[in-house]
Amino acid sequence: MSLLVCPLSQVETARGLHRPSHLISLLSPTSPADLWPADHVGPHLKLAFHDIAAPAPDLVAPDAALVDQLLAFAATWDETRPMLVHCWAGVSRSTAAAFIVACQHAPGRSEHQIAHALRAAAPYATPNPLMVALADVALERDGAMSAAIASIGRGADTFEGVLFEFSDLS
Repeated sequence: MSLLVCPLSQVETARGLHRPSHLISLLSPTSPADLWPADHVGPHLKLAFHDIAAPAPDLVAPDAALVDQLLAFAATWDETRPMLVHCWAGVSRSTAAAFIVACQHAPGRSEHQIAHALRAAAPYATPNPLMVALADVALERDGAMSAAIASIGRGADTFEGVLFEFSDLS
């Protein structure tokens, strides 16, 4: 399994270098249409929500339906080529989605091992806890996913992440 994670600014570089089969774009509902990557050859999931850890007035929080879309899309990935996941900064929404997909695709691996592999790959990763909590319920992990993310804590401060590979998790 090879998951690639990056900020929006590095999507084209990642696509050129790695030719992913699947692309997940996680941006704000107010992001202009021209910011969303276009012309992806293959399945492309676009989810629009704010990077918030709890529902807030006038903001779109991730919800169970959104996580169900993510899981259904990820279930179509056969892992023969990489999947690319990005958000605006490559720190919170995209790392949460990569963690969720990794847990879904490596059901025999402990959530703590996956979370620590994520931290090793991206010291700044701070997965969105609401996304993780919703996936924890959807995947029936009984709180283990949320506990694993809590165990790695907040990542190092950064303005923007870099392209990284999150692999060998099966």
